[in-house]
Amino acid sequence: MTAAPALDFDAATSPHRRELHVHCYRMLASFDDAEDAVQETYLRAWRAWDGFDGLHPRAWLYRIATNVCTDLIRARKRRSPERPTDIAWLTPYPDRLLDEIPAEDDGPDEVAVARETIELAFLAALQVLPARQRAALLAREVLGMPAAETAELLDTSVAAANSALQRARATMAQHLPSHRADWSAGQPSAAEKELLERFIDAHERCDAAAALAVAAEDIRVTMPPYPWLFDGRDALVPLLERGFGPDREGDWRLLPTSANRMPAAASYLRRPGDSVFRAFKLDVLRIEDDAIAEITTFGPALFEALGLPQTVT
Repeated sequence: MTAAPALDFDAATSPHRRELHVHCYRMLASFDDAEDAVQETYLRAWRAWDGFDGLHPRAWLYRIATNVCTDLIRARKRRSPERPTDIAWLTPYPDRLLDEIPAEDDGPDEVAVARETIELAFLAALQVLPARQRAALLAREVLGMPAAETAELLDTSVAAANSALQRARATMAQHLPSHRADWSAGQPSAAEKELLERFIDAHERCDAAAALAVAAEDIRVTMPPYPWLFDGRDALVPLLERGFGPDREGDWRLLPTSANRMPAAASYLRRPGDSVFRAFKLDVLRIEDDAIAEITTFGPALFEALGLPQTVT
């Protein structure tokens, strides 16, 4: 085997950094944890560079990244949640960063971009799986790896990798809506953008009836890291009364954005006596059948990564 010290480490590995970040995010469901995992991946790769044969650096990096994520999952001793709604560490992923992933026609990176299964419901359900099953499912059904390459990624046999995949599929089927056969996500459609505009308008006018009008009857609202779950329109009424009523904390201004290939709204609150609206929360919307089926509400920690200002006037 010929070592590869003559190859330039940065030139060989840097083009894959963003897609590796997305892979780690899928494994860990946390933007910040993915940052940590990518840093550790490149540290391990640098240390092992002299012994690398220079062939297929992308596959080599994915194997390291998967091992890093598996180690992090075990080290942090996160309890495998029973339900996707119990994912306290779930955070959004800015679409503007997904768009930075380089892709070449018919190349392997194209597969990673074209099959971006990154909706929040899918990501949350993934966290129910043990780490190796999670990695097997991502390798085969998201990255499009063949069975032999998946087995190499997991450092196991093809039979064991296939077994992990089958168990992962069965578990995922229990935690995802049965009518969703394909979780590949694209850009928000015109209809979704129009529904987002109505959502924003209702909130800026503090119009509870208009906000309920764009919601599905069985809408679900979660607010990671809190274990709160609001099921159905009736459960939203107290929330809207608190946010829109006469005793509300102030006035609202919302900006349209997107995260996880889903429409989203960034909310800014102007409290009494303040002259500006300040970053408050991010609502990521899952839309089904021309209605908002699910809202996942996050704090403003990732506004900068989303390209959003901290204040608006």
